[in-house]
Amino acid sequence: MTALSWRRQGTGFAIFTLVMVAVFVGLGIWQLQRRVEKHALIAALTERVAAPPVSLPQASQWHALSADNDEFRRVTFTAAYARAPDAMVYSSGSAVREDISGPGTWAFLPARLPSGETVVVNAGFVPNTMQDRDVQDRAVTKLITGQPVTLSGYLRFPEAPGLFTPAENRDKRLWFVRDHLAMASRLGWGTVAPFYIDLEAPVPANGIPKPGPLTPQLRDDHMQYAITWFSLAAMVLIAFAVWLRGRRGVENR
Repeated sequence: MTALSWRRQGTGFAIFTLVMVAVFVGLGIWQLQRRVEKHALIAALTERVAAPPVSLPQASQWHALSADNDEFRRVTFTAAYARAPDAMVYSSGSAVREDISGPGTWAFLPARLPSGETVVVNAGFVPNTMQDRDVQDRAVTKLITGQPVTLSGYLRFPEAPGLFTPAENRDKRLWFVRDHLAMASRLGWGTVAPFYIDLEAPVPANGIPKPGPLTPQLRDDHMQYAITWFSLAAMVLIAFAVWLRGRRGVENR
């Protein structure tokens, strides 16, 4: 190989090394920044779920609420469950309820506030329904008395379906994602609040549906990811150093 070819090859390998190191280091720094953000989020959520419940904001304030600032805030309010079809949301467990470990469904119902607005309530977990509409119907019917009750729970915001999320089953009124706005549109609940409530209390006499306290548990793997990216950057540098040393050995022969 000529000197010119060696020089071109060395220049190309050096540029490639610099680019890959920059990319890997950048990804590592990004993971460290994400770790700081995740710690702040964990602290905020911990503070929100530990705080005493406050009155549900007035409807005029709903547009200012957001998932970043208000997710998991504890609220209390008075409402009457509407005589309307409920919705099931399939679940194989829960990341925010320590007492839920097996399959079942969440019971979503519209509730009418004294001021006339409708808030969707996740009234709790119905275990081992195997997506059985009759089981949930029997559980939910007891809740719909038409009488106002005092409810307390957590502000939650709708989830967007993923690429592989199954479509809802219209016959069973079964969803696979917590999109209460889609439920309201499909089931004729009318205009509803932009959030829904994960119910904490009261618990029905028979415990079904089963509401309960939430304990958000966010994974914090960002440090491991950062170490991985920085390690890859170091490996690329080592590979370049080994290649460069070998090249100089060949040139010195």
